[in-house]
Amino acid sequence: MAVSPPALRMKRNPTKKHAPSLVLERELWAAGNRVVVGVDEVGRGAWAGPLSVGAAVLPQDRRVYKVRDSKMLTEPERERLFARVAEWCVAWSVGHASQEECDGLGMTVAQKLAASRAIDGLGLGEPDKVLVDGHWDFVARGSTQRVIKGDATCLSIAAASILAKVTRDRLMRLEAPHFPAYEFDLNKGYPCPRHKAALRAWGPTSIHRRSWIFMEHLPWGTRPAAPPIDVQLDLFQEET
Repeated sequence: MAVSPPALRMKRNPTKKHAPSLVLERELWAAGNRVVVGVDEVGRGAWAGPLSVGAAVLPQDRRVYKVRDSKMLTEPERERLFARVAEWCVAWSVGHASQEECDGLGMTVAQKLAASRAIDGLGLGEPDKVLVDGHWDFVARGSTQRVIKGDATCLSIAAASILAKVTRDRLMRLEAPHFPAYEFDLNKGYPCPRHKAALRAWGPTSIHRRSWIFMEHLPWGTRPAAPPIDVQLDLFQEET
């Protein structure tokens, strides 16, 4: 018999009133939309590693409690929730765009590619409705509904955010032993002082996004000179 994991301690203490809900999904199900997919992305602001998009289809008759936007949870909390969320979903998938694709295609196209891979990976055919967190439709399949602050209010988007974040974090931890100076197990490829120092000392690795503006100050970059990395670091930290 499966044993439930211990109760999770939240980063914050959001009340039930402020937890993500199934209100939007239920409205869509009632309107005849059978396959409703929540979608969220992670890794857009990272300097290294893939851009990842999670997609989650939730059941209408069951739910998992304590699901929150992945940014509201600590890493151990996300890890403990991951298996429960994955088992709960009718279907889920995480699509990636590699660092080479981010460089070669640009971030806009790369994000759409990762989203397409995530939705296709569900194996459910074309969804009736796709719920996307934020102002920008990076799915662009004709069935998209944008949900402002969706990762905090919409349960399927919150589930997708956990699945995407944990999957990408695990990939970056696997890369860490190959590039120990960069501490990818700790920073997951995002900006931080140790990551910046490693870039200055050793240059980019094979998993860094070389065409990004943060590379302009480095002799290994491919772009002309730009403002110092300290300026770029402040900008990118806001995204994490």
